Amino acid sequence: MAIGSDLVAFPMRRPGEPFPPPSYEEYRNRQGMVFSMMPTGSKVWLATRYEDVRAVLTDKRISSNPAHEGFPSVGRTGGVPGQDQIPGWFVALDPPEHDRYRKSLIPEFTVRRVRELRPAIQEVVDGVLDDLAAKGGEADLVRDFAAPVPSLVIAALLGVPKVDRPIFEEHIRSLVTLSSTHEARETSTKFLLRYLNRLVKIKQHRPGDDLLSVMIAAGTLSVIEISGAAMLLLIAGQETTANNLALGAVTLLLNPEWAGDERVVEEVLRYYSVANLVALRVATQDLEIGGQEIRAGDGIVPLLASANFDESKFSCPHQFDPGRSSRHHVAFGYGVHQCLGQNLVRAELDIAYRSLFARLPDLRLAVPVEELPFRYDGMIFGLNGLPVRWTPC
Repeated sequence: MAIGSDLVAFPMRRPGEPFPPPSYEEYRNRQGMVFSMMPTGSKVWLATRYEDVRAVLTDKRISSNPAHEGFPSVGRTGGVPGQDQIPGWFVALDPPEHDRYRKSLIPEFTVRRVRELRPAIQEVVDGVLDDLAAKGGEADLVRDFAAPVPSLVIAALLGVPKVDRPIFEEHIRSLVTLSSTHEARETSTKFLLRYLNRLVKIKQHRPGDDLLSVMIAAGTLSVIEISGAAMLLLIAGQETTANNLALGAVTLLLNPEWAGDERVVEEVLRYYSVANLVALRVATQDLEIGGQEIRAGDGIVPLLASANFDESKFSCPHQFDPGRSSRHHVAFGYGVHQCLGQNLVRAELDIAYRSLFARLPDLRLAVPVEELPFRYDGMIFGLNGLPVRWTPC
């Protein structure tokens, strides 16, 4: 790897420290990119400027495939799975192989299709709110609202029976927590793949109106590939949405004047950038980005949160301001690997925020915000719990 910069500590989120770290701004003001050491000991380039991050995510000489030598991993159990581990994990593939999966799914996640799904999403949210309101004035908003809403939505879209949905959340959490042991992750991976394999085989004979049946009908994927793609959709659909939902709820509890404003969703996505570290990449050819020479085999980590706080793109980025024009944030990534389900996520957040504060207008935190258990041990930032109170009807 070329060495053209001082080695800096890898910028993980840490308790008691502001986010994004002040070092992000310093890195953006440097020439070229920043050279850093991962928690695993490997060395990578950090892309921190908005334009550099987008360049990394769109350059065809940069790969998202972990099979390439030099591909980075943020932790012993936090890496991107390869096709030998989970066939069908298509975010770890490059075009044209990546396109084989995406083409069959794109029609199911368009703005128009998600608009058609809004009544079904509303029904899920209302049902969860019914259960929440029945708790009598006190609850954990993560456990009782933020987690079950996306879990129920994506499981329903995949065609997973309701009775089986609770156990999915347990196994998903194991897969996205950096502190999970290798054995725990392996157990969860095997469980989910076995279950989805069986479900796909059932739907081959009895198809329904769901994503698994859509992928089967496309005729381009094997059973194991469909199962792996489904697991990716399940994890992505649950974890990022749940954490954005909880963090956005906290922000609206502290800034109630924004409750009901449709612009809140984009600003929550930009402001928290929960998937800051997931877009891991490796160069497959020598190239230059942002004036930085990068060699084939160099790992690259585009810091999505740093791009979303780039002062050249967003005015006063550290201020939570739904009134800003933040539609061009990169919270969902950028380029061919941009989050397939972004329209679904937006709809879920919008419906959930509106419904929550309409149903419980006097909702309030049960503890000071400083005492909330924020999550620092996973690939996705969020909350482990969110105790709230309200006046029962």
